[in-house]
This record gives sequence, C-alpha cells and structure tokens, in this order.
Amino acid sequence: MNTETGIDITAAANYLKAGELVAIPTETVYGLAANALNEDAVLKIYAAKNRPQFNPLIMHVASFKQAKRFIKDISAEAEQLAAAFWPGPLTMLFNKEQLVPDLVTAGSKRVAIRVPNHPLTIQLLSQLDFPVAAPSANPSGYVSPTTARHVYEGLHDKIPYILDGGACNVGVESTIVGWNENDELELYRLGGVAVEEIEKVTGKKIKHHKKITDNPNAPGQLKSHYATNTPLYLGNINELLPQFAGKKIVLINFKEQHTAIAKEQQFVLSVNADAGEAAKNLFRALREADQLQADVILAELLPDEGLGRAVNDRLERAQHSMKG
Repeated sequence: MNTETGIDITAAANYLKAGELVAIPTETVYGLAANALNEDAVLKIYAAKNRPQFNPLIMHVASFKQAKRFIKDISAEAEQLAAAFWPGPLTMLFNKEQLVPDLVTAGSKRVAIRVPNHPLTIQLLSQLDFPVAAPSANPSGYVSPTTARHVYEGLHDKIPYILDGGACNVGVESTIVGWNENDELELYRLGGVAVEEIEKVTGKKIKHHKKITDNPNAPGQLKSHYATNTPLYLGNINELLPQFAGKKIVLINFKEQHTAIAKEQQFVLSVNADAGEAAKNLFRALREADQLQADVILAELLPDEGLGRAVNDRLERAQHSMKG
C-alpha cells in the first residue's frame, strides 16, 4: 500500500467512509483514525499499530452536540468541562450508548471522548456522520508523532493517507478524566490540560486514579509506552553521567545544556524553562535523540507542576520500558 501525504480533507473523508485508516493532525499528537462504529475499520488500527486489543481507544467528534449521541448520564460538571476545554486537549470518560462497539472501549461500559482543537480535523469530522477512533499514529509503545513526517516514518505502507496539519502545538496527549461510582471526578492520565486548570473550573480537587497498569480501563495507562529504542535513564544528570563513562551519551535537558557533553548530543526542551514549550518539544526530542544511535539517553525531570507533570509522566514510562 502506498501512503500519500496531503491536505485534501475530502480525500481523507472518503477513505474513512470506505473503512480505511487516515492519520489526522490534532493539537496534541497525530492520531490514527478509523470509523469508530465500523468494527472492521477499528481492527485495522490495532493491526497497523500492533496495539493490544485490551487497550481502549479515544473517540473524536466535531462537537459536544455530536458526542451526546454516543453517551448517557451527562452531568452538570461534564457540561462545565466541555464548555471550558472543548475543543481542546481534554478527554472525558462517559457511560456509552450501545451503538459504540465494545472493540473501541476494550469491553468497558465507558467510552473516552474528546473534541480535538485542530482546524483541518474539525473540518474533516464535520463532514462525517460518524465519530472516529484515533489513538496516536505510531507503532504501539513507540514515541508519539507530532508531525506528518513522524507518522510516515512509522506507518508508511500500512495506511493510505496522512492529513498533514503541520507540527502539533501542544505535543503531549490529552488529559483524561472520568467520574467514579460516587460521581467524584478522577484523573486517569496527565496531559495537555493541567490539573490545576480543571480544578479551577470545577472548584474541586481531582482524585488520582491508579496511574499505570498492564490491564488499562482507560486509554494511555499502559506501563510501557513512549519508548525509544535507545535505553533511556531518568534522574539527576550530574549523578547519572559518571555511571556511563566511556559510553556515547545523549542528553534531554529541561532548560540548559551540560558542559560535559558535546552540544550536538544534547536537546534542551525549553531555554525559557516553560513547561508548555517543553511538552511541545518532548516527542520530537525523543525521536531525534533516538536517531543519534547513542548507547544511552539521559533525561531529567521537570518541576512537578502544571504541564511539567505530563512531561514527567511520559519520561517515566519511556524509562520503564527500558527496565521492564
């Protein structure tokens, strides 16, 4: 299968209507989209990504109005969050209507839904009479793609079309929240909306659901994820460097370079110490660091607040896969 890259929304829509896969741009990362109501099409996502079928998918829709067709039990708090953050990098877990296939939710009675904030994809979704299921458009477990080129590198010849919307401007996946049996809001995944911003809207503290697992009940909870091929170690870089003396080392730093390593073997996520900028640059830096064919990648954590928490979460799981 030849993979074409372009900006033809009609072509992308026609592929999706025909049950084919299309990589779509969002503000977070590129997604690998299929008609969420067509189980044969959804199976193609799992096959192209080599993704385990027990890992649920996020459904993307053009508006909250469209989302309501697929969910029940919509609370006032959900309405509040949708008004504040949709379109945007927030995914919410809802009790699903029966027409949402169990294949999308990995058997769960809840479905993860969001409205992505990208003009090309909003136009595309508005042309469809169905939602799309769309995990990140990369081989399962590898670093998520933030450009059309990243998608092509991982999935060329496996999908017919990549809708090129430029570089993603958030750069980490959406935050995922849901409601427990006591109707309390819980955090399932850190992401592009900071916890503090959600709490500001609801006026309540968010409970933290068990973060990572081998048997996820929401997308983005697998222990091993976002992994580079080069072993990645996380911690204080000055303390880590002596452990790898004589090795080819690549560094991923938050805000400044280290004098002990050549500049061309270092990536700085934000010279302004801005967590949002660091999030936007994270997956690109991980990919480019991996291409340098070093012995190890050493990375440091960001301050544990705001979007820094989401960056740290991705780095910790990239490291876990190296040790697991």
